[in-house]
Amino acid sequence: MSTAESTGRPTPSWAAGRTAPGRARLGRIALTAFAVAAAADLVSLLADWHPGHVIAKPLLMPLLVGYVITRGAPRLLVAALLFGWGGDLALLFDAEAAFLVGMGSFAVGHVCYLVLFGKRPANPLLGGAYTLALLGTVALLWAGLPADLRIPVAGYSLLLTAMAFRSSALGLRAGIGGALFLLSDTLIATGVAEWPQLPRPDFWIMATYLAAQYLLATGATTREAGVP
Repeated sequence: MSTAESTGRPTPSWAAGRTAPGRARLGRIALTAFAVAAAADLVSLLADWHPGHVIAKPLLMPLLVGYVITRGAPRLLVAALLFGWGGDLALLFDAEAAFLVGMGSFAVGHVCYLVLFGKRPANPLLGGAYTLALLGTVALLWAGLPADLRIPVAGYSLLLTAMAFRSSALGLRAGIGGALFLLSDTLIATGVAEWPQLPRPDFWIMATYLAAQYLLATGATTREAGVP
């Protein structure tokens, strides 16, 4: 039985005729390109060179999608990454409407992740820790958030925290990815609430976000492939 048949996922048409070594080679190319684009984006942020960020950021999630497809990624993972891409594009625009669109796109991506994680068991103590972190963070940020963003941010934070907690059901790699996603978006929220920021806050937001998506994506595909 082929890999596609055993997992119940059809092989993408562009990869159907390729051998396993051929798909692996395409995967290495996509992953290398993702690493180059990520480095270019982070260096641009450190150098405060906005055009470099505008060029590199839209390339990131499509390249990561290309990589995970060569590893037999489930459709829900591909969807989660593409909705993350939609959020990335929206947040390139400095406007409240764009922020809400980006947050909505990321929220749909988190739903995709939650469905992908399924009903696998996760540590309830970790769930308790995430619950306390959610309540404490929202309480601390509440007064500093614009009034019209408080409810959307609180709702999004609940969904994000649920995703971060449930990601641990796939193992340590994905669990760290979920935690980093939570950290990245918390850094964004502190900026919206006008808290004091680290130097080059956009660099830290993108660095944690990129690590999060990579770890979630590779953690999910490793688990789906049955690799320990």
